[in-house]
Amino acid sequence: MSHTPRDPRKPGRRGRPGTVPPVPGRPATSTTGSVRVTTRSAPTLWACFLCGLVLALTIWQVLARGTLIGWDEDLGTDMRRAAPPRALAEALSDLGNMEVALPILAVAMALSLLRRRGRGWRPVLCYAVAMGLMAPLVTGLKAWTDRTGPLGGGGYFPSGHAATTAVALGGALLLLCDGLSRAARSSGWTLVAVLVAGNGLGLVWRGYHWPLDVVAGWCLGVLLLSAAPAAATALRTPDE
Repeated sequence: MSHTPRDPRKPGRRGRPGTVPPVPGRPATSTTGSVRVTTRSAPTLWACFLCGLVLALTIWQVLARGTLIGWDEDLGTDMRRAAPPRALAEALSDLGNMEVALPILAVAMALSLLRRRGRGWRPVLCYAVAMGLMAPLVTGLKAWTDRTGPLGGGGYFPSGHAATTAVALGGALLLLCDGLSRAARSSGWTLVAVLVAGNGLGLVWRGYHWPLDVVAGWCLGVLLLSAAPAAATALRTPDE
């Protein structure tokens, strides 16, 4: 039967789009249980996969004292020799101090709650938990690997300061980015990337960590930052 304007239309099966032209496509999102799956999650999943792979590789190399460790230590030594003035390197490394990172995240949490009038407490709670989990995870990895630092001593892998900077600054921006324009978000992520990278450089320049210690700290930070919004989404009620 031809579909002329006078012909009757047959509705689609229950739960599917009807056949009235134009036929709508399938929904852009699908749900499995209570968690919504979208194409936007693909970059996050890839980032988690790559960071998990890099973290596992660096742990293996540290425990096995692999070839990568020799290259890493040579690079760290060269970076210390080419370091900028001590005051700059020290200031950059201090970005990972709890006295600096925690107030930044706390202010972002307070602003997020005020903007949503207390209704957006789940993301705030999840980012707070992510920051709380970071310390025991870093401590456990340090005790397990017991890597010698550039200036001697043990327990330098991964860098807790690098992980703290990534989680605090990244979490602060993620909590506030919903109220920002696209240009402001891009500028914010650029600033976060510069500060996180600067902190890592400062840690190596001052001899507080080897480069791979810093990279492992960043990877751990990305994994925690990715888990926080996923947990907040899982905790969301159907009416939200």
